[in-house]
Amino acid sequence: MPIDPSVAVGSPVGETTFSWTESDVLLYHLGIGAGSKPGDNLSPDALRYTLDGPALQVLPSFGVVAPTFHMTDPPPLDLPGCDINLAQVVHGAQSISLSAPLPTSGTATIRTTLTDVWDKGKAAVIWQEGVATSPAGEELWRVRSSIFVKGEGGWGGDRGTSTAVEVPDRAPDCETSYAVTPQQALLYRLCGDRNPLHADPDFAKAAGFPAPILHGLCSYGIVLRELTDALLGGDATRVSGFGARFAGVVFPGETIRVQGWHEDGRIVALATIAGGERDGSPVLADCAVDLA
Repeated sequence: MPIDPSVAVGSPVGETTFSWTESDVLLYHLGIGAGSKPGDNLSPDALRYTLDGPALQVLPSFGVVAPTFHMTDPPPLDLPGCDINLAQVVHGAQSISLSAPLPTSGTATIRTTLTDVWDKGKAAVIWQEGVATSPAGEELWRVRSSIFVKGEGGWGGDRGTSTAVEVPDRAPDCETSYAVTPQQALLYRLCGDRNPLHADPDFAKAAGFPAPILHGLCSYGIVLRELTDALLGGDATRVSGFGARFAGVVFPGETIRVQGWHEDGRIVALATIAGGERDGSPVLADCAVDLA
């Protein structure tokens, strides 16, 4: 069996020590669309994402990509007990929780473990958890993610659980949108994800898509930035965590609609395609922003 849960679950994936600088933060923010609206180059609020200096802040989603930010090869899939192909894999879900606002530069070590393998019948879901710590051993942030592996289920294993995030039955407290640029995925891949699915038309077609798709983590960052700007006054330090499930794809050139609600001390949200033939198609679901 290509996936052996008895080997995978509980296995350490690895330990990586990494560093990041203000330049990395700036590139990441540009990759998720910061500074792209008319007037952003003159706006003190917008420049908190795009100008190095004392006012620079870090959107918490940067912590998800910081450990691999300088990688130039496609992401490896050498997971214990899992013999899978990159073309079979899509990102399933992602969350991050912070102990404190992320600094604009620093060094950390992340230790990652495979925590669960679920059998969804026609696919498998593999969960990982990583804990990033400072050189002094203090926890900085924690990430949890899943990958959806097509064609690798059906062994009769645990189907897993699901926790849906319900949105209120009322008008959203904000509705905003972001027009994904044609080169968005080509820019975002410089943030450490060189998966050819997001850049190579032939690879994308072999994987079953008509064209390269936007990175799920790019959509993830775009949505968090839009919610932060619309409902938190653009103050990224008010975000202590963000989780979402990847519910559909985005093609460069499409527009992402973001709806957000203040609910029970946090922000819940939906992200869908706005306009065109795929209007209303899901992008992110089960979105929840935890507040500091």
